[in-house]
Amino acid sequence: MWNHPSWKTNGLKDYAQFCNSVEGNTTFYQTPSLERAQEWANSVDDSFRFTFKLPQTITHEMGLQNTAEHVNAFWQALQPLQHKVGVLMAQLPASFGPNKLPVLEQFLKHYDLPVPLAVEVRHLAFFQKGIEEKAFNQMLIKYGVNRVILDSRALFSQPAQTPIEEDVQSKKPKVPVNVIATDEMPIVRFIGSNNDDENVKAMKPWINKCHVWRTEGRQPYLFFHCPDNGDAPWLLKRFVDLYNDRYPMSPLDCRIEALFPSQNQGALDF
Repeated sequence: MWNHPSWKTNGLKDYAQFCNSVEGNTTFYQTPSLERAQEWANSVDDSFRFTFKLPQTITHEMGLQNTAEHVNAFWQALQPLQHKVGVLMAQLPASFGPNKLPVLEQFLKHYDLPVPLAVEVRHLAFFQKGIEEKAFNQMLIKYGVNRVILDSRALFSQPAQTPIEEDVQSKKPKVPVNVIATDEMPIVRFIGSNNDDENVKAMKPWINKCHVWRTEGRQPYLFFHCPDNGDAPWLLKRFVDLYNDRYPMSPLDCRIEALFPSQNQGALDF
């Protein structure tokens, strides 16, 4: 997201001065008009990368079947900013299990958009290191597709302390963290809590993994969420500071504090 009531920003234009990508969740619910896509394109420079989700019509209602026309229509709707799309994400429902891998393979086989694809699964069989997960990962590798990695350990590290945390815990998936880069642009969706110690504990393995991916020539995408996303910039800053302390010779650039003044730090108290 690039807007929040607690942020002293002017929308996407300000956000893009300090962050170089955004997880575009809005496209899951509604395909933007050409005018809106042009507005987004005009708000960011050529180094910025949007990471949009495919519409739920494609992933949930149609279950990836007979979707070529819908996929192409969605891509055409993004025409004004196609050159600024980094990855498209297909978020699949928990009901999409191993028995539907042939459906996924047909979708991947015919996916021909000129932008990388990432797939997020939520069926538990894909997290148990068995033959189902192995088949899924091998399929992604075969077709050059990234696996979206969801890390919600910090969020579920303790019982909810606030109504917001309780609401978020009820909506976010609680799945094991399986770390694998099946292609060149691994995506990590990190969902933190209001407990800084738990956030840092869950973050630390990603510091080294992110560095390894970068040295391998990969381009990881990391997105940070909080129960109250008004605090998400400070969760991002926490990660960047920890990373730069450990790897000062190849630092990440982050000027979050210039965009989100210290009085907005909120519950995370960074």
